[in-house]
Amino acid sequence: MRKTVAFGFVGTVLDYVGRGNQRWEKWRPTLCLCQQETLIIDRLELLYDARSRSLFETLKRDLTSVSPETEVTGVEITIRNPWDFEEVYACLHDFARRHTFHPDEEDYLVHITTGTHVAQICWFLLAEARYLPARLVQTSPPRKKDIPHSTGDVTVIDLDLSRYNAIASRFAEERQETLTFLKSGIETRNPHFNRMIEQIERVAMRSRAPILLNGPTGAGKSFLARRIYELKLARHQFSGPFVEVNCATLRGDTAMSALFGHVKGAFTGAKEERAGLLRSANGGLLFLDEVGELGADEQAMLLKAIEEKRFYPFGSDQQVSSDFQLIAGTVQNLRQRVREGAFREDLYARINLWTFELPGLMQRREDIEPNLDYELERHAASTGDSVRFNTEARRIWLAFALSPQASWRGNFRELSASVTRMATLAENGRITVDTVNDEIARLQYHWCDERPSVLEMLLGPEAASLDLFDRMQLENVITVCRQANTISEAGRRLFDVSRQEKATVNDADRLRKYLARFTLNWESVKEMAN
Repeated sequence: MRKTVAFGFVGTVLDYVGRGNQRWEKWRPTLCLCQQETLIIDRLELLYDARSRSLFETLKRDLTSVSPETEVTGVEITIRNPWDFEEVYACLHDFARRHTFHPDEEDYLVHITTGTHVAQICWFLLAEARYLPARLVQTSPPRKKDIPHSTGDVTVIDLDLSRYNAIASRFAEERQETLTFLKSGIETRNPHFNRMIEQIERVAMRSRAPILLNGPTGAGKSFLARRIYELKLARHQFSGPFVEVNCATLRGDTAMSALFGHVKGAFTGAKEERAGLLRSANGGLLFLDEVGELGADEQAMLLKAIEEKRFYPFGSDQQVSSDFQLIAGTVQNLRQRVREGAFREDLYARINLWTFELPGLMQRREDIEPNLDYELERHAASTGDSVRFNTEARRIWLAFALSPQASWRGNFRELSASVTRMATLAENGRITVDTVNDEIARLQYHWCDERPSVLEMLLGPEAASLDLFDRMQLENVITVCRQANTISEAGRRLFDVSRQEKATVNDADRLRKYLARFTLNWESVKEMAN
């Protein structure tokens, strides 16, 4: 049979016995714990310091008289200041680490009624983190309406939230609200994007480590960084501002001054001292977009500022401090930039702890329609004018937006601009077929000089990762495939020499295997040709 083991403090106030038999006239929480008919304590371990040694001995004798089946042991500890959180937590943490637990044979309780409020908080934290595999137990004195000589009540609190459906549901609802906030209320449908947002939410709420957002221009890096800031500000995790800078605009002495500040006279024209963006972000969030554009000196200074929270303003020999969270954004392959020697490897390692790849609009086609509705709502909120599509106009625009002819090089920023133009030109709050046709023509004209190659249309961003050798070879293979009527015909043309040396010829199979190396197939290549 499993035994019940309880831990707690000797209560220097509540467990104090007074003089003589007066102690039996007073409610004492530790005695109350061991006097319950429905809760048998097999072993009670009481913590006390040297000043409470005599109180412990008296309490132990009284416990033996009211609950002879309870084994009472004392644990003498040293706490100079019971209201010092760091000291109390360290003491209880050491106690938990030294203790040998047998959860298969014993159930554990932590009595939180005795001890200071600081001690109660520390017990809770240790139990919640499972340093103590225990439930919390709280005793309370008898009420006036209770029968005379009542021992009071005992409440056991299990920190396993799965046991509390209402609380668990509430946390689930709050988390869903958080995810919706990060997505601006858009009911996104792309599974990869939704999973990524869930990961970002967990990281943002639990960590102040740097975050790196990779993604093409217009994919929403700046917008997401600001949302993370607003979310953490609402949870009181920030007290400072959101500071954003595009590193591509920083050059030379101007870059050092803008980021790290300068002292008066640091360079020609430096007539006044400047705090700099890093100091301005103290207590808040610093978003460095296009971080790959920083120069070598700025990279070195930034690394020091992230690691030490201290740095030298330009022209100064005195360090200043700033405690901020960094989110960096880039469209570049920073790993490749490191290999090329254009980006510091140690800085990349420091900001690469949490890296998230934001997909472009072409990789999130299923999210075009919900983003269309979001942009219409945003336009209405901004202008006060509610605008809607005619049914046929909406069908035509979506058909074009989802087609291979729509490159969406500017991603969500370009989609937003398209919707804004149509909403602005709408008559009587309705976007008509004519308005949509004009917008499609405008987009096609804009894209005519920047239409992606067939390879980019087939592979998307992966095309950029191909070596020049593979790219040139694959482009020629695709050209032959698009000219041929069947895969066998294309295979005969591509393997026109080597096929003569084979006893068994299967040109179509060889071509399928080659295309599969690049996650392509005959059908997708031919569809692009039409």
